[in-house]
Amino acid sequence: MIYSAAPLDRVFLELGPLTIYWYGLIIAFGAILGVYLATKEADRLGLEKDILIDFIVFAVPIAIICARIYYVIFEWERYAGGRWWDVFAIWEGGIAIHGAILGGVLTAIVFSRVRDIAFWQLADIIAPSLILGQAIGRWGNFMNQEAHGGPITQTTYESFHQYLPDFIMNQMTIDGIMYHPTFLYESFWNILVFIALILMRKYNPLRGEIFLSYAIFYSIGRYFIEGMRTDSLYVIGEIRTAQLISIILIVISIILIIYRRKTITVRYNDVPISEKKKINTKKKKGKKNK
Repeated sequence: MIYSAAPLDRVFLELGPLTIYWYGLIIAFGAILGVYLATKEADRLGLEKDILIDFIVFAVPIAIICARIYYVIFEWERYAGGRWWDVFAIWEGGIAIHGAILGGVLTAIVFSRVRDIAFWQLADIIAPSLILGQAIGRWGNFMNQEAHGGPITQTTYESFHQYLPDFIMNQMTIDGIMYHPTFLYESFWNILVFIALILMRKYNPLRGEIFLSYAIFYSIGRYFIEGMRTDSLYVIGEIRTAQLISIILIVISIILIIYRRKTITVRYNDVPISEKKKINTKKKKGKKNK
């Protein structure tokens, strides 16, 4: 499908030698909004705000680094033959969400042990913020004209023309050809997952099930959308890395839900471990005063 269009400028602002790209700005906005929502929820549950802020201070940079390392590993041929410093040019795109999730989970495991809080409680609080940040972050891919699908057909174009605004159609047109806006499909799917996770909180599920549901729901959408993309990372031959990881996450998450339902009774809204320590400390002090 040939379509004449002018893409949006990837640059948000230029200040002398400093260039601020829409890609980084959008991802930063998603992260800030996610942090805000997570801190509000932690406060509602009685978890100390400092604990969550301290975790985020470590988790965000580690997640970004792991996301970039993950991407570079699977695209090594692209960087090995060029300028080695391009490895650090994340403003040009090229961070993998599965790498970010891995970095975040590992950080949460270590952090929860060091600070003596429940890992699953921390994961449940973060999960909705994480998927919302992903939904917003996909628009950074949109500005970079990346993470798109294959060329659309005439029938699809006519359908899109009725429902999609011109700026999306224009941006998804590269060299005169319009491609499937898979960034939009995933962003929309992630918003639906975010709503589902928020609704789950109202039913007070077992601790850990909000995060594990996030892993399942996100992976289902990612599996199908990844099959449409033209810039996938491949692990072996024609096996797409994101699809393989999605299947693994779905299976592991389902197994963990089944196992944990048989072994735990702690629910999402139960008093946090840190708060229980405060209560026990107050009780001991009260006994001493008597």
